[in-house]
Parts: sequence; C-alpha cells; structure tokens
Amino acid sequence: MAGIASREHLNICLLSYRSNPHSGGQGVYLKNLSRALKDQGHRVTVVCGPPDADVDPDINLVRLPSLDLYDPADPFRMPTLKELSHPINLIEWVGVSTMGFPEPFTFGLRAWLYLKKCIGHFDIVHDNQSLSYGINVIANRIPTIATIHHPITVDRRIAIRSEQKTWRKLKQWRWFSFIGMQRRVARSLSGFITVSKAARRDISGDFAIKKNRFHIVPNGIDTGRFHPVPDIDREPGRLIVTNSADIPLKGLQYLLEAIARIKKRHGVRLTVIGAPKKNSPIPLLIRELGIGDLVTFTGRIGHEEFVRQYARAAIAVVPSVYEGFGLPAGEAMACAVPVISTSGGALPEVVGDAGLLIPPASADALTGAILQLLENPDRARRLGDAGYRRVMNEFTWSRAAHKTIKAYRKVIRGYR
Repeated sequence: MAGIASREHLNICLLSYRSNPHSGGQGVYLKNLSRALKDQGHRVTVVCGPPDADVDPDINLVRLPSLDLYDPADPFRMPTLKELSHPINLIEWVGVSTMGFPEPFTFGLRAWLYLKKCIGHFDIVHDNQSLSYGINVIANRIPTIATIHHPITVDRRIAIRSEQKTWRKLKQWRWFSFIGMQRRVARSLSGFITVSKAARRDISGDFAIKKNRFHIVPNGIDTGRFHPVPDIDREPGRLIVTNSADIPLKGLQYLLEAIARIKKRHGVRLTVIGAPKKNSPIPLLIRELGIGDLVTFTGRIGHEEFVRQYARAAIAVVPSVYEGFGLPAGEAMACAVPVISTSGGALPEVVGDAGLLIPPASADALTGAILQLLENPDRARRLGDAGYRRVMNEFTWSRAAHKTIKAYRKVIRGYR
C-alpha cells in the first residue's frame, strides 16, 4: 500500500449515516471536510443515508435509501409490506418499533452492499461515526479510518442520569443499545480521527482503545459563512445560545435558571436558535421560572439570518455539560461575539483564553460570568476580538483537511 499512500491525490469515500447539517455536527463536518479535501485536489465521494448530505454540487454524492423513520414530515410511519420484504428494512423497522436506534447498524449494512461493488476504486474509506458491523467488513477489504467526534457513552450517562423514572431510564438504555456494537467495531479498526485531546482521552477510556491509534484533527470553522457583520449593532443584554434545546448534555436548563436570576439585576433577553421538540421539558421549565417574556426560540432559520442573530448578540453562551469539540463556540468566535463557555470536554481547547470558561452544570457559574460581561462591555469587546483572531489562526477547514490526509496516508501505509 506504500505506493497508494504516496499518491499526490487520493480517491476518498466518506461515509455518513445521518448527514444533513441540520441534523447536527456530523453533517457540518461532512459538508466542510468534503469541500476542503476536494479543494486540495483529492477525489471525494460522499455515501450517505437520509436526511441527504448538504454537500456542494461538484462533490459526488451517493444516496443509500432507507425507511427514514425519523423523517419529521412523516415520523414513525408504517412501512409497506413491499418495503418490509427487504431484510435490512425489516431490521430497521423492528429496531425503531422497540425504541432502539438502528440507523448506524443498518446504514453499515447498506454501505457494505454498495462498497463491495467498488473494491479497488477507493484508496481509503472514512466512516463518520457509524461504527457499524458493516464498517468492520469494509475494513477487511479497503483501508478504513473512522472519525469519532466524542464518546457517545457520555451522552448515555447524562441522559440516564437526567431521567427520574425507572422506565424512562430503561428507555434511554434501549435507545443507546447501539453503543455495544460501536465499541466492538472500534476496537477492530486500525486508526481513528478525533477532534480534541479531551475526546481522545474519554473515547480511549470508554472504548478501551490505545491513545496511539488516534489522530487529533480539530474541526475547522467555516469562516466564509460565519463572520462579523459590522453594519449590525450588538444589542445590550441580548444573549444567544445555539445548543440543542432538548438534550440534557447541552445544559440549556442551567442557562435558563441563570436568566431567571439575572433578570432581577439586569435587563437581559435570550435567543435560542431552534425550537423545543414535542414533549420537551424546556417550555415547562421556562414557565416555572417566569421568564417566558425573556426567551425567544427562532425555529429553523436560514444561514444569513443565523449570522445576523450572532451580529445582534452581546454574548454567546455555550452551557454544554460536555462537548467533544464545540462548534457553537467556534462559530460564535468567528462572528466576533464574546463567548462564555463551560469547561466541559474539549471546550477549553476551542475557547482557550479568548472567552470566559466556567464549570459545567452550574447555574451559579453562568450567572456570575454573564453579569461580568454585561457590566463590563469593554472586556466583552476584547474577548470578541480575541475569539475572532483565535479562529482565524487555529481552526480552518484547510488545515483540518491537511491533517486528515496525513492520517489517511498512515492508515494506507499500514494496511495489510
């Protein structure tokens, strides 16, 4: 494989089971990494499951159909008998019907059915955290590397701890049952990419993988999309948070508690990008805290409006209990918004000394940090400028692609 590894340009297959940027950080990663690899002259094919990847038109895109039972337009629909006659579709339907999350497993099977027809075509397969048994089979035929963004075991621990009722705890255990598969598959792969030292430490511990098998490649920030807007004035007292509103891991509840305390001392408003899902506990918490008039959910918005929201904000808050990287912090910094972030997971590696870092899961700490910046606008402005410089110097997708290619070449050279 040494000859392939030394080729100037590689033929790369990127696999991603849930691939749209609106589905989360994995979709953002796929879109920007594929673009940066292509710009450096490599041939890139994205193989994805629904919702479809939002990649640029010049990126070759292969869509693997599935039942897509989490489609917001028709969630948990009943498949037709013709659909269920396909064994993989049947596995997917049974998994969802029993409160599991079978997509990583079934995507891996579909990916193998596609890739076994392409043996010899791709120099490297790069799995975007499906870690399916199908990926294990692929790795026996084609050099394969996987990105693990953060240990999903952390999500499981926090989700279970946040539930009060036993049956709800058991439901979370069932949902996260795919972790056993991912742990077993990860141990069999020869190389990984992860996005921070903190993620490497925690994945290594939870998945029992030696640290020397990891390549640390920090995510980039799309500075063409996230940037300051000088002609929009920041509004005093306006806070913004972009973290998912319904996931305990993201810590929105602590920020809401902080807002309830701050309102007694300072005029403040919170804009939450997105909207709470059905049966979310967040709206009830807002009513109990008496802050309904201070909190606005934007719903899904376009990118230009997203950047305008950043431009109007006086402070961006990242209240996550844990992040494997922390794209919300980096995107806010790219827009020169002063950032208050917890120290959960890799966030200190992203924020550095260009923002206020506080302990996670603490409404008290959030309250104190927000008041500090609200009452010292000069310090806030200096932090915003420092954050912008840090992103421009440290977190570009070109740099991430260059490091990713080095990881590819090492895996290809060591392939048996």
